[in-house]
Amino acid sequence: MKLIQAAILAASTAFGAARTVTVFNGCPFTMWPAMFTGVGAAPNHATGWEAAAFTSVSFTVPDNWQDGRIWGRRNCDFSTNPGPNSCLDGGCNGGLVCDPVTGTVRCSPATLAEFTLSNNPVILDNYDVSLVDGYNLPMSITTNKGCPVASCPVDLGPDCPAALKGPFDSTGFPVGCKSACVANLDGNPGVFIFLHAPRLRTDYSWDFSSPNCCSGQFNTPATCPSSGVQFYSYFKSNCPDSFVFAFDDSGGTPLKACASTLAADYTVTFCPPA
Repeated sequence: MKLIQAAILAASTAFGAARTVTVFNGCPFTMWPAMFTGVGAAPNHATGWEAAAFTSVSFTVPDNWQDGRIWGRRNCDFSTNPGPNSCLDGGCNGGLVCDPVTGTVRCSPATLAEFTLSNNPVILDNYDVSLVDGYNLPMSITTNKGCPVASCPVDLGPDCPAALKGPFDSTGFPVGCKSACVANLDGNPGVFIFLHAPRLRTDYSWDFSSPNCCSGQFNTPATCPSSGVQFYSYFKSNCPDSFVFAFDDSGGTPLKACASTLAADYTVTFCPPA
């Protein structure tokens, strides 16, 4: 047993000290990427920045980056009232640079890139494109090691069901499509607290019951099937390689995995080719 443990330790220390993450804005307009780290060491880059069309930035993250999230913000103005309402969607506490403690998404909807990386050779890297908070920009996650692609490359705004569509820009164009949970189609007053909790995707134990949010009596895979989530098929049929609700495990395996021994680098692309 000690020899096995020593071998695992030796293999883990052979990994690089960090991974490279590249964020590319493939959209034909300026947007504002944001980043949040749930626990542990953080990336060596600001947690929010302005990204002109067709520009990219690269930075390193710990090779065991935990609960990492990257998303985009649209139609932002940080000159007044810097905070979650500075952007039409995707806003966070802190303004341009999201607060490192409370700076997760506060202004949904927002398409999320989620990462839990590993420096242990027997534990896989996991990553996904999540629509649990709804959609605001097309997105893909690719690697330099040929691992599976996570993506939602379709603009879900224009054809979004009326009950979920929005917010809208100054021309009336929908720049987002809320999830049924974010849109609070259950009409439950507790949803506001749930949606604005930093642990949205890791704590489903809230005591109000919502089949769309998989909370309360619906907080298990058995009690929160996809059939109980309103408009599930709209998101899943358009983006089968994305995570649509809390217990989504169908249609292309939305939670992607890559061997941690590959020490893969990741690229998050906004507005990837369809």
